[in-house]
Amino acid sequence: MVLQSTWFFLWGLLWAIFFITDGFDFGVGTLYPFLGKSDTDKRTMIAAIGPLWDGNEVWLITAGGVTFAAFPKVYGVMFSTLYTPLMLILFALIIRGVSFEFRDQIVSPVWTRVWDTAIFVGSVTPALLFGVAFSNIFMGIPFNGDGVFEGNLFTLLNPYALAGGTLFVLLFTLHGALWLCIKTQGDLQKRTIKAAHTLWPILLVVAVTFLGASWFATDLYGNYIAQPVLFSIIAITVAALLGIRYFIHKEAWFKAWFASCATIFGATFFGIAGLFPTLFPSSLDAAFSLSAFNASSSTLTLKIMLGVVLIFIPVVIAYQIWAYSVFSHKVTEEDFYIH
Repeated sequence: MVLQSTWFFLWGLLWAIFFITDGFDFGVGTLYPFLGKSDTDKRTMIAAIGPLWDGNEVWLITAGGVTFAAFPKVYGVMFSTLYTPLMLILFALIIRGVSFEFRDQIVSPVWTRVWDTAIFVGSVTPALLFGVAFSNIFMGIPFNGDGVFEGNLFTLLNPYALAGGTLFVLLFTLHGALWLCIKTQGDLQKRTIKAAHTLWPILLVVAVTFLGASWFATDLYGNYIAQPVLFSIIAITVAALLGIRYFIHKEAWFKAWFASCATIFGATFFGIAGLFPTLFPSSLDAAFSLSAFNASSSTLTLKIMLGVVLIFIPVVIAYQIWAYSVFSHKVTEEDFYIH
């Protein structure tokens, strides 16, 4: 049971790292049509994430790979029940990836406008749908004992899930705005600072609303009541969210961005801690739910994978720290073509 619990934690950790790293990419793309007043502004915004966005998506592959290898039954049922939103996320990520390259291939206002739109759609869609997907997981998804989904897309687009999707979009958009505050200068940075000031109170309201709605729509608080120490996750997350506002006021952009990282991390683990040990709950019958204990791979597989993870994940983290340090400077025109 210790191995399964360890892998449950690692599963949540990898999703949290993905949301932190690729989250600001999604945020920059969401802000793209609103802050990019000129072609130079838009090129600057692309260059701000250009050297990093594809490396950030490695964490999505890792999180998906861990789900497949450590909890194969969860992987199968998840990709069956959430097939439509997950495919939409995949297509959006593909469109966003190619749009960075295709945008400047032809000098044409129409061509540029098409790919500018693709950058926005390819950024806001995954942010929204990841929130919708995880909120539905928190609620429980209507699948039977055979793992067959007894619902449709509109079943997933319920008020609680849409609130979760809105929360993810706001978390990532503010995260992206703070990244742009670090990377940009001049008028673009001034507009970004204004956007950060505007987004924070809206995020606060939506976050508090979602936290309250989770009490009525989910069973997440069951673990918190049984283990009151878990309420520290909520307390730390709230403190990090308030820290964002404090550091924005101080114009300490790196600190504000790291506070945003902590907020996203805490928001993710709010759900992870509430779910444990269930990975994929069924709203039809608790007996159909998939947990870390009834849906995991063999003990040998988990042991071998744990050794691999302990060796290679630190290497990936070290590489990304190096990459972030290399590209930590303000964006200049020399960076416009580094994707």
